[in-house]
Amino acid sequence: MIGIVIPSRNRPVALAETLARLDACALDAPIVVVDNASEDPDAIRSSVDAARSRTCDVSLIELDHNAGAASRTVGARALPANVEWVVMLDDDSAPVDAGVVSVLDRQPRDVGAVSGDIFLSDAAREHGGLPEVWVGCGVAVRRGLYLDLGGYDASFGYYVEEYDLAAKMLLAGRRVVFDPGFAVRHRKVAAQRDMDLICERLVRNNGWVTRRYAPDDELERRLTETTERYRAIAEREGGAAGYTRGRDELERTLALQPRTPMDADLWARFTGLSHARAALGRARAERGFETCAVVCPGKNLWAIRQVLGEMGVEVVASAGDVTVIGTMSPGPMRDAAARHPHAIAPWDSGALGADRVRAA
Repeated sequence: MIGIVIPSRNRPVALAETLARLDACALDAPIVVVDNASEDPDAIRSSVDAARSRTCDVSLIELDHNAGAASRTVGARALPANVEWVVMLDDDSAPVDAGVVSVLDRQPRDVGAVSGDIFLSDAAREHGGLPEVWVGCGVAVRRGLYLDLGGYDASFGYYVEEYDLAAKMLLAGRRVVFDPGFAVRHRKVAAQRDMDLICERLVRNNGWVTRRYAPDDELERRLTETTERYRAIAEREGGAAGYTRGRDELERTLALQPRTPMDADLWARFTGLSHARAALGRARAERGFETCAVVCPGKNLWAIRQVLGEMGVEVVASAGDVTVIGTMSPGPMRDAAARHPHAIAPWDSGALGADRVRAA
């Protein structure tokens, strides 16, 4: 049995639309909405009441403070005990159809979470995530495992909490998989999105995750890569002041983070490095290339470049023997595969062949 958890704050209209879309999907699943101390709780109640007047099995929990992503844990605990999978959504995201049910039914026992194929309103896919790290607005997690691991770390607020929990799942011997049969539409409502706050959380929280889980010989290099990546994002997106606050807080709190370093093999899975080695190794065995050009650079491009270096492949500016997609995030990688049907994907996200046929 599946259940659904939706945190919300100050977005009753978006919540109402999401609940209506869930009703149309006919998932036959209990829904828990967790209100993170909205300024107008009556508006949230009205959205929930409207869903109840249809066929939705929806309950509402009202918190007296904004618990951030940790409110999802409150919702997961409130679901019926026979719920095995919790589908985590935002108040502006919903499954496209009921395909998630069959996707979850076929998962082996060692799979702890299934990340969805998340589409934005312009038909492009959501950025973020890695082969074994999900995006929080479209994921299903095993309820028992999620609660055993403590759920999302409340100190993160919002942003990057998924990476922290995914790392804990991998350390517990579980896998995270991406399945395009679980399709999600993320409307990405602009209200409550503060770029300074986002950039502040991104640099701090990503730094925390690196400090907690990176192997000793990777730690300093990856911390530097993290701060540089989010400095560039903050400058591009107008969040420089927030980035500075987050970087300063990261420096103050870095040594306080609990340290559970992964071994090299697990770290390679967590960062996507092992997935890139497998996919690019297969491609080179089949195509025998010595040079390549990289297109659509993005998340963890360093892993792709490292693998190409290990294989002795020279990265050139253009007109290499082959073209390689330069991101380890599932959404951008699948979009790039549709635009560049002959490019090599750095990992197999599932159903890429179908995307390439459509693109052709």
